[in-house]
Amino acid sequence: MPEARAGHTPAPSGSSSPPAGPSGPSSPSSPTTPPTPPIPLGELLAREELGLRRIAGPAEAELLWVHTSEMADPYPYLLGGELLLSAGVLLKDPDAYVARLVEAGAAALGFGVTPVFDTVPQALVEACDRHGLPLLEVPPQTPFTAIARAVWRLMAEARHRELRRVTRAQQALATAAARPDPVPAVLHQLAAQLGGRAVLLSADGEELHAAGRRPDPDVDAALARLARVVSSVTRPAPTSATDAVRDAHLSAYALGGGQGLVLALAAARRAAGDHTVAGVAVVLLSLLATPHQGADAAGRSAALVRMLLGAGPQDVAPLLGGAEEWTVVHARRSGGGPLDPLTVGALGTALGSALIDAGRAGGPVRVLVPGGDPVTPQAGWTLGASTPAPLAALDLADGQAARALGRAVATRAPLARHCAGTRGLAGLIPPDQAEAHARALLAPLTETLAETLRCWLSLHGSWDRTATALQVHRNTVRQRIARCAALLDADLDDMDVRTELWFALRQQ
Repeated sequence: MPEARAGHTPAPSGSSSPPAGPSGPSSPSSPTTPPTPPIPLGELLAREELGLRRIAGPAEAELLWVHTSEMADPYPYLLGGELLLSAGVLLKDPDAYVARLVEAGAAALGFGVTPVFDTVPQALVEACDRHGLPLLEVPPQTPFTAIARAVWRLMAEARHRELRRVTRAQQALATAAARPDPVPAVLHQLAAQLGGRAVLLSADGEELHAAGRRPDPDVDAALARLARVVSSVTRPAPTSATDAVRDAHLSAYALGGGQGLVLALAAARRAAGDHTVAGVAVVLLSLLATPHQGADAAGRSAALVRMLLGAGPQDVAPLLGGAEEWTVVHARRSGGGPLDPLTVGALGTALGSALIDAGRAGGPVRVLVPGGDPVTPQAGWTLGASTPAPLAALDLADGQAARALGRAVATRAPLARHCAGTRGLAGLIPPDQAEAHARALLAPLTETLAETLRCWLSLHGSWDRTATALQVHRNTVRQRIARCAALLDADLDDMDVRTELWFALRQQ
């Protein structure tokens, strides 16, 4: 037998552990950083300076650690995924030895030639082929420590690549969350980053939004079953769950907020950082889908019940968060997109209020914002805001917001506000006299005609912009204005007539 080489000096049971720091594998439970990806066996074999050669078993394997042991049965010391390095000091029964390694989950066996054996025993080669364990021949000039160092270096490189990928994915998801359609945008970006399908499901399994190619029916059904595992709102349930069906990796995550919403994912592969990327999406979707809780939910419910039982607005105002005045905001999607509950809820969250009415089909979304809070433009929305008003005057504020929204739509502005108060000459007339004059002057007009006339005058007689604001055809505007002129017996081209009518309309 040749002289022993330093690299293959037998060790009783020691293991080479990953060094501290970023090059070692991270804890799987870490919520902020992805675990270190496994190293493909082919990458280690490609390191020519090591001189490793696969002589048995499959060519594909993934390495998680490196372990050196000369025990006859190292099974108790293996965690799974190891490249086990050995010189075969106590190798007596190759078949039993390899069977135990496979049972322990070892990824591959590296056998050092010399000092115990001049060549790799043929019985060991046959056993590895039989049990499907990759067998590497380690040449005499390659120390086991060099192999361990190469694996940790490859792991560090893989980890840095995965961290960069996860960082780019996080940035892309954050950018998607700022788009006009934040929930669908986040799902589309998530599906693209993971190379699969992302679905947002309600507590009863209804598909609210989805992105990515729909998988085969059996995979789709398995994904729905997995989502039900984490969707319960009445019993304790895990926050996440995983499964695999054929070649598809499935996962489901419960969103925060107690609404039973679930993010379900299906992908053909599962990379080390995918869980971290999905976790970022869960946080963003939870923030986007959960109603704003500035006013206590129990207080809002109590306010509604008291109003239904006959209480006045002044009695329920303290239950709505203590605001004495409220701004009514009317909103329409700028691009005419769908008004699903999550998109509407995201608007309420952005405006800082949970008091939202999605309205009827074709109608505006209405939001009550505490009077002291600013109303700012929102991407993807056109807004009209009233002046702050007490609860008893919200019907008037609602009309102000509707007119402001019409002006915003007509002028293509993201936000229009109602002009507050009367100033100048109008302020010299007692309000009761002004209202009486307005009622008498406008009595012949229906509410629809009066609103059309108000909008037409506010837009300086523009037929097209008035039609846009009222969402009617321009010929309809012409017909209504002509009808107003006939009923009022007035020349609407006369500036004095227009001024008087505008003054009267402002009193309504």
